[in-house]
Amino acid sequence: MVVPDRMVMGGIASVVNGYREYGIGDEYEITYVESYVNGSKFDKLKIALKAYRKFRKALKASDYDLVHIHSSFGPSFYRKMPFINMAYKRNIPIVNHIHGAEFENFYPQASNSKKKLIRKIYGKCRRIVVLSDEWKEKISEIVPKDRIDIVENYCIIPEGESEGNGKKILFLGEIGQRKGCYDIPDIIRRTEDTLSEDRNPEDKENRTSVDAEDNGLSAGGEDNKLTVVLGGNGDTAPVSLKIEEFGLKSSFEFPGWVRGSDKEKLLRDSGIFLFPSYNEGMPMSVLEAMAYGLLVITTNVGGIPKLISHGETGFIFEPGNTKAMAECLSKLLNDEELRRRIGQQAREFVIKNYSFEKHLEKLKAVYSKVISKK
Repeated sequence: MVVPDRMVMGGIASVVNGYREYGIGDEYEITYVESYVNGSKFDKLKIALKAYRKFRKALKASDYDLVHIHSSFGPSFYRKMPFINMAYKRNIPIVNHIHGAEFENFYPQASNSKKKLIRKIYGKCRRIVVLSDEWKEKISEIVPKDRIDIVENYCIIPEGESEGNGKKILFLGEIGQRKGCYDIPDIIRRTEDTLSEDRNPEDKENRTSVDAEDNGLSAGGEDNKLTVVLGGNGDTAPVSLKIEEFGLKSSFEFPGWVRGSDKEKLLRDSGIFLFPSYNEGMPMSVLEAMAYGLLVITTNVGGIPKLISHGETGFIFEPGNTKAMAECLSKLLNDEELRRRIGQQAREFVIKNYSFEKHLEKLKAVYSKVISKK
């Protein structure tokens, strides 16, 4: 199995680290080859070259039944090409598990020569694994549908659920445009304006961003003070500029990338998960938030609509519709019972449909298809 380093930030590492910690099953003997790390270009090149050597040596030393490669689009695709070529040359079946989200920039907009290369490399893979029906449709531009399997991401179900404050809003993931982070300050600004109007209809005209920041409170006063935690790495500068422009500096926290007990504490302490993404596969962070019973406000991209039924397991909107998301957030801040009820329904939905065990059942079915034909 070709995987990232354990400490890599992102969904692929989260998925694979679950395999390592909890196991896939007694019937499999797995050799993990780490091919990617966070860090400089030199660090990434060094680990890649080391991985190619380890992979080549492993293939020569043992008769493997299959190679399972975790990949994405862009640079990840090209880093995984040598692994695919080496395994294909030795006639070892390849399962290519695609976690990427930016397909449009990868294939439809590629040159004809790059498209030919992409089709050739994917054509060497026995099975292609994707995260949702939407991604099956997209990848079918490259490989036949009958070679594509859907294996959704999973969540390790925590004991108990969040008892967090409904006015603590959490985001987890890469901070940038694709995840909708640049929209979050506008959503919060609109929400606070609505809360202010609810308390005093004349207050909106009198409120200034400086007043809000100097008071250290949200526009709605102490009772409606919001705390927004953006847990992740990435390009925080554009977000910070908007936060300052809207006078919301005292409402936002940037703890950086969080994992382990730090992430668990944030999930338990928060009440609402805000994830206004523009492009996704099936985000692990949304699954985790649902498993903790947080109320999720998100967008209808990638595999998210399979997780969120509007008004039942969360609220789902068109990307960029900050007005609608702010109206929804304002309503929830004034209806604690509704927030908790939908959060509980989300948790029950994830427990029933997206447990680690159900994920493994689907993954094992893919393995069986490959090994039986070997």
